[in-house]
Amino acid sequence: MSSFPLNVAVASAARSPVGRAIKGTLRNTRPDDLAALAMKESLARVEGLEAKDVEDVILGCAFPEAEQGFNVARNAVFIADWPDTVTGETINRYCSSGLQAIAHAAMQIQ
Repeated sequence: MSSFPLNVAVASAARSPVGRAIKGTLRNTRPDDLAALAMKESLARVEGLEAKDVEDVILGCAFPEAEQGFNVARNAVFIADWPDTVTGETINRYCSSGLQAIAHAAMQIQ
């Protein structure tokens, strides 16, 4: 059985807000708060899907420092008020963290 092409589809996606680093309006916003915001919006975009139906959160984080040095995905699960049965995994591949997170999730689903 070949692992490619994967028979998996992305049902929803949302992007966190972006701003200037040092002087921007998001400079005092924690990364796990931004991740929780994107997670909640992604969930809201899929009719009938609830947080209790999510098994795992796989989140790409390019620079795991300070608050980002922890498991951002797991922290975001709690901040989003999702059940504690939802697990979280943070992937760091620098500039390709998001892409790697999607690929990893697709392989797990497949």
